[in-house]
Amino acid sequence: MSAHCQLTGAQPRFGNAISHSHRRTRRRFDPNVQRKRYWLPSEGRYVRLRLSASAIKTVDRIGVEAAVARIRARGGNV
Repeated sequence: MSAHCQLTGAQPRFGNAISHSHRRTRRRFDPNVQRKRYWLPSEGRYVRLRLSASAIKTVDRIGVEAAVARIRARGGNV
């Protein structure tokens, strides 16, 4: 799953692209997922996370240790 946030679980949503003539075709709304590297002091190493833009702000607010703990609680691999 490429467009998937490890912290929030955000994944693509689907809907319709509506043209000027009002024809509907299926389209996909991808979350704004970025790869970001954080220093994890407790393990003495860097971790590379795939996070949405809103999750990056969450990591800034709660800290990387708490964010990694949440990812691991969801069953994620860090």
